[in-house]
Amino acid sequence: MAAHRKPRQRSTGGTSVRTAATIALAGAATATGLDGTGHAEPELTPAQVKAKVDKLYQEAEVATEKYNGAKERAQAAEQRLRDLRDEAARKTDDLNSEREALGSMAAAQYRDGGLDPALRLALSANPDGYLQGAEFAERAGSRQATSVARVRKELREIEQLRGAAHIELTSLSSRQAELKRHKKTVTGKLDAARRLLSRLTAEERARLGEDGRAAGTGARDALTESVTGPVKAPNSRAAAAVSYAYQKLGSPYVWGATGPDAFDCSGLIQAAYRSAGISLPRTTYAQIDAGRRVTRAELLPGDLVFFYSGISHVGLYVGNGRMIHAPNPSAPVRLAPVDEMPFAGATRVA
Repeated sequence: MAAHRKPRQRSTGGTSVRTAATIALAGAATATGLDGTGHAEPELTPAQVKAKVDKLYQEAEVATEKYNGAKERAQAAEQRLRDLRDEAARKTDDLNSEREALGSMAAAQYRDGGLDPALRLALSANPDGYLQGAEFAERAGSRQATSVARVRKELREIEQLRGAAHIELTSLSSRQAELKRHKKTVTGKLDAARRLLSRLTAEERARLGEDGRAAGTGARDALTESVTGPVKAPNSRAAAAVSYAYQKLGSPYVWGATGPDAFDCSGLIQAAYRSAGISLPRTTYAQIDAGRRVTRAELLPGDLVFFYSGISHVGLYVGNGRMIHAPNPSAPVRLAPVDEMPFAGATRVA
């Protein structure tokens, strides 16, 4: 009889479901740390925090230079758009003057017994149509033909200006979107760095040089220079740029800033040479090509020194193996050794 016994059916809500539930709970326990191990981020040592923060600062600086470049291009697009609109307005004024002149001709013709049909068309609400026909100029008198030719030319130029303005407006919108993307990247990196630093005590931050390190280092370096003697700049413009940079020691780092009270790295360089009467590009990528390349052994005060393979950081060489630069949000403008970061090249602009 046992052979005729129905096999027991496994319930869909039985063992298999219980097994799945057990696995799910085990996974949840692991994810939340209920099993005693968990996946919480491991505690970092102060040195590890600093390494992560330094990396975030470098990545933020790369994004900052991209932001600076996008901002410069957006400003240029805005200026071109303004110029095109101004020119279109001037052309429109000229067009109106020409149409007024044609109106005077029409009035004179009417008084003399009639209005030339072509001239009547010229003064209509839609002048484009009549201007396309060459027969108009042939029928009109020589004075009218000259005026109409000018009107035709001005209408054509106005349309061209409007088309160019539309292209610039599209370009400007693209640049503004690019600015937002880079700004989001920069602020994200800096926020992450701040969160990491908040894990450290004030004493740990000070020991690692993340609080007020510029003031102490700058003061010590300045004292060293007063003993060893400053290196003379090769010319008056380089000397003026170096002097400006010294005056800005201790100024805060603010990404995207070009002074006079706060700077990012390329903003400080641009401001220093602006004070010396030299206009430099806004970004590190452009600044490295703004003068003559020099080797590290050839460095003189006033030379621009660049760092990292992506040319994302720049300082102003001041002699004795040191530079003045705007490091990052954790440190204001300061004196620092040139070998503090991976050297990528140097340029002499004065």
